[in-house]
Amino acid sequence: MSNVDLKSNLSEVAARIENACRACDRSPEEITLVAVSKTKPNEAIEAVRKLGHIHFGENKVQELVPKMEHFSGDDKIIWHMIGGLQSNKIKYLTDEVDWIDSVPKLKALKEINKRAEQSGREINVLIQVNISDEDQKFGCEPEDLPALIEAGENMPFVRIRGLMGIASLEEDLEKVRPQFRKLRELLQQEKAKGYKRASLDHLSMGMTNDLEVAIEEGATMVRVGSAIFGSR
Repeated sequence: MSNVDLKSNLSEVAARIENACRACDRSPEEITLVAVSKTKPNEAIEAVRKLGHIHFGENKVQELVPKMEHFSGDDKIIWHMIGGLQSNKIKYLTDEVDWIDSVPKLKALKEINKRAEQSGREINVLIQVNISDEDQKFGCEPEDLPALIEAGENMPFVRIRGLMGIASLEEDLEKVRPQFRKLRELLQQEKAKGYKRASLDHLSMGMTNDLEVAIEEGATMVRVGSAIFGSR
């Protein structure tokens, strides 16, 4: 894909976000766009970065790590690990990654804190919640969420910044609205508890096909890949 196409695609996604915000009386500045660059070459990431975009997400540790190394020392890229998380691979992330957006259980949270301490860094995390009730989707069950956040309060090298969820794939987008609403309500319930460390200021939900509904339901982060980089 040419740089011209990438620029056009990024502008179109920005326009979609702006229109969605306008429709629900929100500011586009409230929304962080995470450009999902999985399977895409470094050249494509570089082209999008030069357009002023800095948040990039990857689904697999083995793809994210070499990309972080390649861009290390360049103008800042904020890296998000957004895919299914295996605890035994966390050690490869913590030297460079800025956000781990897909923490599903206590074991992973403990491992992030351990490895982040060794790296001398504090890492932003999102707790992934299974909002679609689909067995193949990663994420903790809603009833397990409070215990995860409470455990994170005693981990000095992780900061729980919010929740992440992946909705079911539906042609009728109104069918995903209750799933996004559930995640927003869970965040509100936990934020009302007044945790000392967990700021709970982010909701990562919505992708290329459903970002408008997600924004209407309170998303502060949307994860968009194909609409920016083209099909895989």
